[in-house]
Amino acid sequence: MITCYLKYVIDPYKLKEFEHYAKLWIPLVNRLGGTHHGYFMPHEGANNIALALFSFPSLAAYESYREKMAADPECQAAFAYAEETRCILSYERSFMRPLFE
Repeated sequence: MITCYLKYVIDPYKLKEFEHYAKLWIPLVNRLGGTHHGYFMPHEGANNIALALFSFPSLAAYESYREKMAADPECQAAFAYAEETRCILSYERSFMRPLFE
């Protein structure tokens, strides 16, 4: 299993728009073969950092998801929404291997 860790720098004045964007992606990731673990929104501390975590059985499964995502109209609409609202200033993506025991 691999887990994708996304760290977003968001516009704190567009938190509502980012939350809408995040809610679009949770079912999309799940529908396209991943397991979304949710978004983690600013509460205390930095007001412009949000995180997302989602997992796939393997890196190959993630690559398959990326191919499906590129052709999916709902995914493209979600990307367009973020671009139109400019709620995301930047992001970084890393892949982690979970350790449970």
